[in-house]
Amino acid sequence: MSTTSSTDTTKPATPPAKKKSWWKLKLLLTLAVLAAIAYFILTFTYSEGSRSGILIKISNKGYVFKTYEGELNISGFGDDGQGSLLPNKIWAFSVKNKEVYQNLESFQGKKVVLFYDEVIYNFPWQGDTKYFIDSVALESSIAN
Repeated sequence: MSTTSSTDTTKPATPPAKKKSWWKLKLLLTLAVLAAIAYFILTFTYSEGSRSGILIKISNKGYVFKTYEGELNISGFGDDGQGSLLPNKIWAFSVKNKEVYQNLESFQGKKVVLFYDEVIYNFPWQGDTKYFIDSVALESSIAN
């Protein structure tokens, strides 16, 4: 007589559950790092400052994403309206806030001071430039 049973009690080898969870953990950590980098790039302000000049253009433009864009004529030293010692430089900027955009529309053609934040990267729906205007003020005194 045989002492072996007809039923086999051995189970096929299965991979340990640790390997599956380790792969999921790696994926989760990778996604978390990528999300942190994207958040940093989108919210980090590289520089802050102000520029003054004559506001020559402000518009709402774009094919798919309508953004507020403008241009400031940064005149050379000694600009008294009769000419300047340096050639004019045009500085392009973007505006996120509609209220600031409306203020800029009323100041077009006037000498203004623009306060801006410069970002590292911007998406097309944010604007054409890396410079975003926070506020605007009329320049009250012009040096002679």
